[in-house]
Amino acid sequence: MNYEELTKKFGIRLKYYRNMRNLTQEQLSEKIGADVRYISDIERGKRNITFKTLAKFSESLNVEISSLFNFSD
Repeated sequence: MNYEELTKKFGIRLKYYRNMRNLTQEQLSEKIGADVRYISDIERGKRNITFKTLAKFSESLNVEISSLFNFSD
């Protein structure tokens, strides 16, 4: 899997869990302390994230980090 595929698939998973928690991009951005455009870019596979941000997503969405990378669902 190349970089572009990985970032797109991660964005899809992030959006899936955000929607499962009934959160808007704005609400998630507030929870992690980021700009809403950043969330949008990640969900569209246009941005890369740090481990720190990954941990914030995991905590805010109450999901294991590994679940955010489970692309087989």
